[in-house]
Amino acid sequence: MSGHSTPIPMISYKCGPLVGTANVPGDKSISHRSLILGAMAIGTTHITGLLEGDDVLDTAKAMSAFGAAVNKHDDGSWTVTGVGVGGFAEPENVIDCGNSGTGVRLIMGAMATSPIVATFTGDASLNKRPMARVTDPLALYGAQSVGRSGGRLPMTIVGAKNPVPSAAFPVCAALITEGSDVLVPNIGLNPTRAGLFTTLREMGADLEYENERVEGGEPVADLRAKYSPNMKGIEVPPYRAASMIDEYPILSVVAAFAEGDTVMRGVKELRVKESDRIDAMARGLRANGVEVVEGDDWWIVHGLGMGNVKGGAECETFLDHRIAMSFVIMGFATNEPVRVNDGSPITTSFPIFEPLMRELGAKLERA
Repeated sequence: MSGHSTPIPMISYKCGPLVGTANVPGDKSISHRSLILGAMAIGTTHITGLLEGDDVLDTAKAMSAFGAAVNKHDDGSWTVTGVGVGGFAEPENVIDCGNSGTGVRLIMGAMATSPIVATFTGDASLNKRPMARVTDPLALYGAQSVGRSGGRLPMTIVGAKNPVPSAAFPVCAALITEGSDVLVPNIGLNPTRAGLFTTLREMGADLEYENERVEGGEPVADLRAKYSPNMKGIEVPPYRAASMIDEYPILSVVAAFAEGDTVMRGVKELRVKESDRIDAMARGLRANGVEVVEGDDWWIVHGLGMGNVKGGAECETFLDHRIAMSFVIMGFATNEPVRVNDGSPITTSFPIFEPLMRELGAKLERA
């Protein structure tokens, strides 16, 4: 039961004229949206004049539960450091939206863009209100909902899984495979989603943007990737994680062929993806002769340099498409072949991965 159901008796009396300046707080609807949009953005959003009522504070708690960093400051302002669209983490507990119909509907819509599960409840009043006006459109998007009769809270939402093939894999394959020169057309370069390419270039990767242009209001280019034998390990800035969280597995493979340590911090979300991706990649890398040190939200790959990664092991993919593709690509450059125990998940996000890589010249077969 929500804590907002405790009755507070009140009484008012006839009074004289009301005189003075009424400095009203911020608008409630805008306050909800400021917190939610800040949580879905990349970087830090600064908010002043937030309405600090129970409904809005419940939304702030919800955004924290989904992985955003929400903080109130001494001057009354708020900041929200977001996780990016589709970057919400699965909350550990039920999301209590108190009495706010606006809050719960907005939050449901926001979390449905992430492939996670969340359960929502509210006070006695909110739990009587039907949610079909939001769950019906979300169903068209691919999200699923299960609630009480009449579409009422408590309700569990299963976010939509809309995997998109990543240009990242053929690019990284070219960087570590001797003699490679691969052109990948039509790559989006929005800085909120292109953190991997920035990171690779900082490591010394031979990546060039050709035919840079704007399409649909977004920066786009054709990306040429060439074999890069002199890459160096770097420390990836934690703030960049939101723009490349799904690319850390393949980045760790590239890091194995770079010289020195590649340090990745602020990546605890990798623990709760389709698999525990830090653990899965660490196991496979170690099995193939690469030293990895890991913590709850960080890991370090000790790069051996090009030509020095042994390989020869079988890697478990844990039914995770990105783990499977990462270790397949690792085998293109190891001294001994690399096997994966199950490559079938690859079709969930990159159904043409095998024929595409073979067309480029990769030696890849089904065991």
